[in-house]
Amino acid sequence: MPTQTTDEPLVKAKLSASEKKAAQLAALIKQRKQIDARIQLKAAAQKNTERKEETRRKILLGACVLEKGEELGVLDIIKSALDGYLTRAPDRALFKLPELPE
Repeated sequence: MPTQTTDEPLVKAKLSASEKKAAQLAALIKQRKQIDARIQLKAAAQKNTERKEETRRKILLGACVLEKGEELGVLDIIKSALDGYLTRAPDRALFKLPELPE
């Protein structure tokens, strides 16, 4: 019977060491999830910024083309190009283009 009493503290020590490792692993997993979440937020913010910049470029390009097209008297050529390019009724209405037959 003395063997049982001397083995008991070893088993408890092993369990507590493995429990410590499990707790450390759980903490690392939690940190990893937090880091992954921050990475996803940063990536989403970056995509949002890029999308806004692309939209701004398109708006500025369009404004320039309209202004220069009017100055050079080539708006009819631009409008003709848009007539072949635009297919959605709301888009065509913005440029006062006739509706396409269905």
